[in-house]
Amino acid sequence: MVSAPHEAMHRIFQQDPGLFSRVSRILGLTIPAPVAVTVLPTDLTETSPIERRVDTLLRLQTAEHGAFLLAVEAQGKKDPDKPANWAYYTSFLWTKYRLPTALLVVCQDSATAEWAQGPVASGPPQLPTLTLRPSVVGPHNMPVITDLDEARQDLGLATLSAITHASSPDIDAILKTLSAALRDAPQDLSFILSELTAQGLGKRPASHLWRNLMAADLSFFKSPISEEIRDEGRAKGRAEDTLRLLERRGVEVPDEARERITTCDDLDTLSRWFDLAITATTIEEVFADA
Repeated sequence: MVSAPHEAMHRIFQQDPGLFSRVSRILGLTIPAPVAVTVLPTDLTETSPIERRVDTLLRLQTAEHGAFLLAVEAQGKKDPDKPANWAYYTSFLWTKYRLPTALLVVCQDSATAEWAQGPVASGPPQLPTLTLRPSVVGPHNMPVITDLDEARQDLGLATLSAITHASSPDIDAILKTLSAALRDAPQDLSFILSELTAQGLGKRPASHLWRNLMAADLSFFKSPISEEIRDEGRAKGRAEDTLRLLERRGVEVPDEARERITTCDDLDTLSRWFDLAITATTIEEVFADA
């Protein structure tokens, strides 16, 4: 099953195709900024019943060197089958489109990034034939962007920094900087990048900080996650109000009942319990309508 961090690691390049030219400098390369971009179909399935699908595929047009293809793959862990798949992707795309094809692998841990760099040869040692050498970005080489001006100047790179450093010790500082930078961005762009950041963090501890940063100013972060945070905040507040009311009225609340109230995330149910708590003399009366 494809995870949210996996999607964020490659979709950021769909959102900001020019990001690759800036990332290339981190790799010691100089890839000109594209003057034209086409998002291509990612399905590489042949007529035989074997489905092969690259994560993100872009056709980049540069003024200096013409057009080339960029396949972006998100890799969450070592997978011995991947080098063969990547070799297939690049050779297939080269054959299909007759364009130079680059492969960029995005990772969130250094061990996977080191493994992904290869090189891997398709032939025996004395006859390597086709050698795969992906370009790889991850926490080992992506910049830690904690300067607000730097983040504002390149929001795409700042977002990729947060995604690739999701488990790094610097992630709190990166997220605080990114959150502040997004407040000055156009709303549609801040919406997309805040969502990609949330997806990229997945269920890591840093995701709680990101949710809190977005919750600090929900009037700015208009997104599904911010709406979810708003609802969670209302539910938590109503649960706390219900327990406080019962305590002040002297109604005994066993641990099981307390957990039932605090773990409920349905605001309508919590509001009904609060109303019943106004007159209830026992906890059973609060749950009587359940």
